Amino acid sequence: MADQADLEFTYSLIDRIFRLSLGELADFSGAKYDGDFSLTLEQAQRRKHDYVAEQIGIEPGRRMLDLGCGWGPLLADVRRRGATGVGVTLSSAQAAACRRHGLDVHIQDARQVTSETFGPFDAIASLGAFEHFCSREEHDAGRQDEVYAGLFANIATMLPPGGRLYLQTMVFGRNMIPLEEVSIDAPRDSDAWYVALMQHQFPGSFLPFGEEQVVRTAAPHFRLVESSSGRLDYIETIKQWRQRFGERTARKTLMKLQLLPRWLTSSDFRLAFTSGVSANSVCFERELLDHYRLVFEKV
Repeated sequence: MADQADLEFTYSLIDRIFRLSLGELADFSGAKYDGDFSLTLEQAQRRKHDYVAEQIGIEPGRRMLDLGCGWGPLLADVRRRGATGVGVTLSSAQAAACRRHGLDVHIQDARQVTSETFGPFDAIASLGAFEHFCSREEHDAGRQDEVYAGLFANIATMLPPGGRLYLQTMVFGRNMIPLEEVSIDAPRDSDAWYVALMQHQFPGSFLPFGEEQVVRTAAPHFRLVESSSGRLDYIETIKQWRQRFGERTARKTLMKLQLLPRWLTSSDFRLAFTSGVSANSVCFERELLDHYRLVFEKV
């Protein structure tokens, strides 16, 4: 699994830039356009929250856990609906940002949360965090199924029979290349180079092989209720994000200047944040990656 240092690298290092670009409750997971790209990014993110609330039953008096809560956009929506939300993240900057807005967020390994940690919940969600729950090293050691199965077993301890889990995650797509070909030394613009670049942007992280691996490892604790691909929606989301990040402001310029020493001393930082390309967007366009919205129910 991506450890705290990995998550600090990806999210905390440029936390201020995320929030200046996407808002204090930066929503850094794929929006739900359903093919209607006339929607604004904010409208598509609200549509996603509405969908999650409908699917797992977010309403007054209910209690929800957000595994990998980011900057807290879903938790804020849960609070707006009169429900109670608890979130976990390994990013200290994300946790601090959430707490400034009165959200109940803890720095905690999502894979280790059980019913003894925070008590039972009526529903659980995880948007964009599943990618961080298994590392390449765990995959190479033959432990990927075991990692996911353990996570689902823990989640099941916190839900009543019939309780629902919403899971939104990237997966390897139908055109994914053999792992042994992935290399940052591969020709620039090749599939192998783009996938390797993503690994530099999200160290310690690895993806499931299609929705099939997720569904298989969720059993016997959960049955799949609904599944849909959000690949095209994610491409549009990334496009909108890049526009927001590219908008110049004095405060963002100052933040970037403060990161100059890191840029000068860290090749990993230069690859991850200043390569000049959107590796994840290209990977989705080439169907090296796919993106799924999965609704599960505890059996």
